[in-house]
Amino acid sequence: MPVESGSSAAGRPVKQKRKSHSLSIRRTNSTEQERPGMQRDMLEGQDSKLPMALRSNLLDLFGQIEREFENLYIENLELRREIDSLNERLAGEGQTVDGGDLSKGALKTKASHSTSQLSQKLKTTYKASTSKIVSSFKATTSRAVCQLVKEYVGHRDGIWDLAVTRVQPLVLGTASADHCSMLWSIETGKCLLKYAGHAGSVNSIKFHPTEQMALTASGDQTAHIWRYMVQLPLPQPPADTSASLDDDGDFSDKDEADGEAEGPSECPTIRVATTTLKSHQGVVIAADWLVGGKQVVTASWDRAANLYDVETSELVHALTGHDQELTHCCTHPTQRLVVTSSRDTTFRLWDFRDPSIHSVNVFQGHTDTVTSAVFTVGDNVVSGSDDRTVKVWDLKNMRSPIATIRTDSAVNRISVSANQRIIALPHDNRQVRLFDMSGVRLARLPRSNRQGHRRMVCCSAWNEENQACNLFTCGFDRQAIGWNINIPALLQEK
Repeated sequence: MPVESGSSAAGRPVKQKRKSHSLSIRRTNSTEQERPGMQRDMLEGQDSKLPMALRSNLLDLFGQIEREFENLYIENLELRREIDSLNERLAGEGQTVDGGDLSKGALKTKASHSTSQLSQKLKTTYKASTSKIVSSFKATTSRAVCQLVKEYVGHRDGIWDLAVTRVQPLVLGTASADHCSMLWSIETGKCLLKYAGHAGSVNSIKFHPTEQMALTASGDQTAHIWRYMVQLPLPQPPADTSASLDDDGDFSDKDEADGEAEGPSECPTIRVATTTLKSHQGVVIAADWLVGGKQVVTASWDRAANLYDVETSELVHALTGHDQELTHCCTHPTQRLVVTSSRDTTFRLWDFRDPSIHSVNVFQGHTDTVTSAVFTVGDNVVSGSDDRTVKVWDLKNMRSPIATIRTDSAVNRISVSANQRIIALPHDNRQVRLFDMSGVRLARLPRSNRQGHRRMVCCSAWNEENQACNLFTCGFDRQAIGWNINIPALLQEK
């Protein structure tokens, strides 16, 4: 709209520009053209220090704005009538087909879905001219694609990382800046076990592929391997309901200390590691198990990644070459490959498949810190960066990315679902977004004052073994959240 022209001086070139622009938006009938004369007569009877010419120009502009809004209002009324008539028609067809009540059964779902599709088509058709007002018209019903299932509250500081065990029983593990790592019951949200063997922030947690062992990396310059044994609570619906209500009370913004102190204190606590890996000269920011679980790799702020033998805890290889601090490391699920990320804007691929040759490849696809790079089940690497991009690479040809995702906020530790290959992006701006491998945005996890993260989201982790709670996120609001992602509906709406 030509509102910006209203404050300009009444010069001849500006007037000419206004007239030519006003022709493009004037959609009035003959009766509306009588208004300027009437409004100018009204101006003559009003006190104003503005020159008459300038007042007249302002009046013309505001008149055009008013007419534009009138047209939008009329179009929206027509659109609303069409939607109502379509709803009535669908309701009538439903009554004749089934003869039952539309508020019950599969007929309601079918009619609601058809109404949603038709309404969406109407909105798309009129979007060009009515986007400012029609945006408030939502589909009458929609499938729940992303739902918050459970909140895991108990840490006293931000949660950096999380992971799900690979062997039964399936539990959630979190690593926090409060120097502790915790294991949680996915169903009840209760803490089952606490590891308090580190003297610094716990920055990473990963579980052994076949045994009940956890690997944690810490700011105390060490990585610890510790064994755990947990027993899931017996299914008790009344107790579970009250427990979830207690969790909601503990989750209040104001009084966190009392509620958080009670839950974890009841958990068994492990204070001594089975194995301690200590060859780094700086913060150990991440660690992971190589395929088979006989070796682990650690990444540190001392600009090196170290490969250790688990049984002897001896250093096998020091992986050097990054120019700045490392931020993450990840191992391939089926091959002896390691990828390390760094603040030097690169990530490196280390190949240990041939015992006699340890090759390394450097990739410079980002312009800022690479916060994480992860392997997929296929031959892909997905990298995320503080430059607000995520890139998908093909291991067979890493010269350039096969897809680039541009976002509005820095990206932290990403994860990719094994079965559907959906990328979950945790952001600095408290959002979590889902994309497919070709870079198409699928959804954004809901976030409001009552649910979702309230601060930076640090990490995401998929768990496709549990259909009810198949995605987890954690952040600096001291909580981890379990989500149900309706993947079939998500891909259908793609």
